[in-house]
Amino acid sequence: MRDKLSCFSENAVNVSHPSCSSYANTDCVSPSLSPSVQIAVTSLYKITLSTTKKQFLVTVAWCKNHYAQGLSIKFGDEPSTSFRLNTNSRLFRKKKGCKVFESPESSKMEIIWDLSRAKYDATGPEPVDGFYILVMVDSEIGLIIGDMGEEAMTKKFKTSTPVSKVSLISRQEHYSGSSTLYSTKAQFSDTGISHNIVIRCSGENEGLKHPVLSVSIDTKTVIRVKRLQWNFRGNQTIFVDGLLVDLMWDVHDWFFNNPSSRYAVFMFRTRSGMDSRLWLEEKSVQKEQEKVEFSLLIYACKSS
Repeated sequence: MRDKLSCFSENAVNVSHPSCSSYANTDCVSPSLSPSVQIAVTSLYKITLSTTKKQFLVTVAWCKNHYAQGLSIKFGDEPSTSFRLNTNSRLFRKKKGCKVFESPESSKMEIIWDLSRAKYDATGPEPVDGFYILVMVDSEIGLIIGDMGEEAMTKKFKTSTPVSKVSLISRQEHYSGSSTLYSTKAQFSDTGISHNIVIRCSGENEGLKHPVLSVSIDTKTVIRVKRLQWNFRGNQTIFVDGLLVDLMWDVHDWFFNNPSSRYAVFMFRTRSGMDSRLWLEEKSVQKEQEKVEFSLLIYACKSS
C-alpha cells in the first residue's frame, strides 16, 4: 500500500517523481522562446508580533512601465499608512531613508530602506540584489526584504530586538506582451524550497491544430490542456513538497474578448489545515491546522 501511495507522499510529487505524471518528463519550453515581461508584483504578508500576538497585513508592490519604476508599501487598508517611492525618477533621489507611521490602533510602523545600489533584471520590476527593506512594527522586526536585509538588521539593531513571525499569504504577478510564455518562481510554504514555474500556451504558428496549455514545475510538466479554446476554464490538483496545490486557469478572454483586454488568470493555491496533506501523524495535526494558505496569481495580458 505504501508503494502505491509513494507518488503522493512527502517528496513524491509530480515535480520530483516521474512515475506520478502521465506527461513526458521534459520542460514545456523551447530555449529559443522569450517570456512575456513582468510589469507588476504585489506580495501580501501577515506579521504576528511575538510580544502581543497582534497581527498586521502588509502589502509590498513593485511596478515598472516605460516611464517609471516604483515601490509601494501599505499597512492594512489605511491610506494614511501607505508609502510610495519612485525608484527610477531623476527628480527623486532619496533611494535610502526611513519613514514612520502610526496606525489608527496607535501602533508604530517604521520603514527603513536602501535601494541606492539595487540591481534590476530587465524582465521584472523587483530588484534582484544590492538592496534591503526593513519593516518595524511596535519596535519589533516585522519584515526583511532583500539580500542585504540580514546584514542591515545586524548593524542597526541589538541582538535582543524581538522578531515577529512573518508569512507570505499571496503574490500577484502581472505580465504583458505578445508571447504566451510566463516564467516565475514560488515557494509554497514557509519551510519549503523555491520552485521554477513555467506556463505556456502553444498555438497554430507551431504547427498545432488547436492551442495547448502546458504548465511545468522545475522542468517537469504537471498539466497539459488540449483544445484550450473549449477548455478555457478548469482546475487540477497537483502535489508539491508533499502539499496539495490547486491549480486553476481561466483563459476565456484570450479567445472571446476584445483584443485590447485579453487577460488570462492562473492561480496556484495551497490548502490549509487538515486538507493540506493526504495523511497526518497524530502529533502533527495541530501544526497542520496552524498553517497558512498561500496563493500565487498570474495575470497575463496578451497583446496582438
